[in-house]
Amino acid sequence: MGSSNKVAVVTGSATGTGAAIAIALARKNYNVVVNYTRSREEAEETVKQVEAEGVEALLFQGDVSKDEDCRAMAAAAIEKWGRIDALVNNAGRTKFTPHQDLDGLDASDFHDIYAVNTIGPFQMTRACAPHLRASGRGRVVMISSVAGTHGHGSSLAYVASKGGLNSMTKGLARVLGPETTVNAICPGMIETRWLREGWGEADYERNRAAMTKRVPLGKVSQPEDIADAVLWFIEGGDLVTGELLIVDGGMHLVS
Repeated sequence: MGSSNKVAVVTGSATGTGAAIAIALARKNYNVVVNYTRSREEAEETVKQVEAEGVEALLFQGDVSKDEDCRAMAAAAIEKWGRIDALVNNAGRTKFTPHQDLDGLDASDFHDIYAVNTIGPFQMTRACAPHLRASGRGRVVMISSVAGTHGHGSSLAYVASKGGLNSMTKGLARVLGPETTVNAICPGMIETRWLREGWGEADYERNRAAMTKRVPLGKVSQPEDIADAVLWFIEGGDLVTGELLIVDGGMHLVS
């Protein structure tokens, strides 16, 4: 089946930032693959919100750390719509561990986090690359983190995985041009369930209040702020590739 609408694949789009990105793309008339690993009910709700914008959605359960799932996700989009114009690598994983607790992480933690945060985006990009090139104006956007640029984050393993993702963004930009651009967005703190659950409610509120006081713009990011940045890379930015865009209210200026 073909589609006159452009098509976007958004990994990890059941909730939070990924859901906001999927809905924002739907408002720009993209059909959207909504991907989840475990949160099926939330993903189904995101599908409803995408379809409420008058476009089509495809619900796909898959783990980006598994290459077969990445290839199957791309194939499902092609089977349904015959094209892929944009890929947003949003799926992420961490283990909340204070940086000074060097014994709080082991090799398996690094492997698990890298598998989703670094290897997953590579596998998804590889699976979608031929179709992105065929579109003539392909777009890949990595959802990275200031953890990968400034060394702050939920754990040292997370920091390392996002640093690797940032470097890989530049490498992929070199090889996927001229048909496809590859860029990364590096958020700071985002108000999401992920952080509330990871830190716990009390620590979350304390960290949020402290960050709001410190950052030049006086607020932390909402998922929709990241979605707006994604739209700029996908809808515009024709001469921008291999770039890391920090979207953190100015947190990197004071941290």
